Amino acid sequence: MSKGRSPKSRKSPESPENNQKPNPDSHRDESPKSEEGKSELKNSAIDIPQSELKNSEIEHPTSEIKNKSDPDSYRDENPNSEIKMEVHHHPEVEKKGLKEYLLEGLMIFIAVMMGFFAESARESLSEHSRAKEYAATLYSDLKADTVSLHKFLRRIDFGANNVDTLMQLLSANDPKDVPSGKLYWYGLFGGMQLAFVPHDATLLEMKSSGSLRFFTNPAVNRMVAEYDQRLQFFKSILEDDQGLYTEVRKTKALLFNFKYNDAANTVTQRIYIKYNRAIVDSFIRTNPPLLSTDKVVFNQFVELVRSRFLRTDAQDADSLKHHAVLLIGALKKEYKLED
Repeated sequence: MSKGRSPKSRKSPESPENNQKPNPDSHRDESPKSEEGKSELKNSAIDIPQSELKNSEIEHPTSEIKNKSDPDSYRDENPNSEIKMEVHHHPEVEKKGLKEYLLEGLMIFIAVMMGFFAESARESLSEHSRAKEYAATLYSDLKADTVSLHKFLRRIDFGANNVDTLMQLLSANDPKDVPSGKLYWYGLFGGMQLAFVPHDATLLEMKSSGSLRFFTNPAVNRMVAEYDQRLQFFKSILEDDQGLYTEVRKTKALLFNFKYNDAANTVTQRIYIKYNRAIVDSFIRTNPPLLSTDKVVFNQFVELVRSRFLRTDAQDADSLKHHAVLLIGALKKEYKLED
């Protein structure tokens, strides 16, 4: 048996390992294939439906905290994790003694009392200012009333004197025996109107609003009340007289002709400005005709005139004027008012 190589080391000429030779283009061919494979993977990733992506997210949840500001979201996704919380310790409050509490209470009491006194002082100043305003307007109204009352007294005194003369003539004589000029002239004042309109707007406002309390001086308050009482009484007298005035005018129309009454009124207006007896005597001497000389009608006329109590009305008007003057002086002194 001849010696030779071992069958294991011997290779067949037809074995692919012997026939395979290195191919220099093999590397080139593999690179394009790898790039093409990558592009196919990318396209396949893009073409995955959204529903599959959502399902995949649900099946494989991530551990990232999507909302970092919400600790519960992190706790839900990571149930085993622990969140550390900071614990704030309150500082210990120093205990106060009884003296400190008393001092604080005293300071609060003083602050409240100071506020109360300040508010009281402010209200007092305000009320004093309001009182002075009311006093000034009331002062002006009273001065106007005194002027009106002065004119009223002049007229009513003059009228009452002429009415007294008429009564004396008719009590001593028959109407037909008295010169008609005298009956026209003296009878004219029996039908005079008692007109007085007070300037009481301020007084009425103070009474209705309760502002009389601003007058803190008791003497001034008492004088205001007394003047108001007399004023209301005098107004009621004038209201009652209005009914008698109407009845007097009706009876007078049965005796005297209105044309000559009008002439007598003209004379009256002139003598109210400046008294002149010569003008009066000139009218009396004309002896205008009467509509009637009936003694009964003249008696009725005189009784109605006498029922008006002109003298008493004059006294009440004078008393009211006197109290107005006193109140003017008190207001002027109390509130330093100037004319």
